[in-house]
Amino acid sequence: MRLLDEQYLQTPFYGVDKMTAWLRQRGCAVNPKRVRRLLRQMGLEAIYPRPRQGLSQPGPGQRRYPYLLGEVAVTRPNQVWAADITYVRMYRGWVYLVAIMDWFSRYVVAWEVSITLEADFCVTALQRALATGRRPEIFNTDQGSQFTSEAFVQTLKEAQVQISRDGKGRAFDNIFVERLWRTVKVEEVYLRDYQTVAEACCHLGRYFDFYNQERLHQALGYRTPAVVYSVAAAPPVALRAPSGAAAFHPVMNPLINREILV
Repeated sequence: MRLLDEQYLQTPFYGVDKMTAWLRQRGCAVNPKRVRRLLRQMGLEAIYPRPRQGLSQPGPGQRRYPYLLGEVAVTRPNQVWAADITYVRMYRGWVYLVAIMDWFSRYVVAWEVSITLEADFCVTALQRALATGRRPEIFNTDQGSQFTSEAFVQTLKEAQVQISRDGKGRAFDNIFVERLWRTVKVEEVYLRDYQTVAEACCHLGRYFDFYNQERLHQALGYRTPAVVYSVAAAPPVALRAPSGAAAFHPVMNPLINREILV
């Protein structure tokens, strides 16, 4: 799983067969069935369209929402927020991380960690983001069951936020959050071996503070996300939404409150 996680950042277009061949070249005795199971467990999927995609499967009977950002120029903070889930490896086991990002400024408004893929930790992150007193005009996610859950959708409706969902098999509809995951893993996760969930939360919290408050972004004119999010100054080029291009411990609470742990 460590090898798959790292190779995915290098070749996100590799499917099960190519990942299997790549692992075999490195002496790993694996078959496609095992590689497919591990990729699904980690929430990783190749960027080309597929009939059914990893974590991005809607819950049964859920209402479908259209993708609202195809021709939208994102020109101000809190115009569009987006959320996604990624796998974060640990020394023994793994956790799942959800983040909510403001598209215009790349500011991470809220994040949360869980040892399961239940919807609760995503709802908690959303509630924390809305508790800041700010809310987006549009909230974009993939069609995963965590984001199509009744609790998540109802929270957005009560805040009077328009709901947008990625198109099926369109890996680039939420590209800014995908770039965030690459940055977090290369600059933080791969540099450490988290021993416990609490340690993972602690270091991720420090990193997101650095990311928001100190890390300069070339796309933002070498300003930090916090400056752009607060000042609402226009970037050099207006952003436009892309149009196409195990539980760690069986007895632990599945919802990890990072504020208590940190």
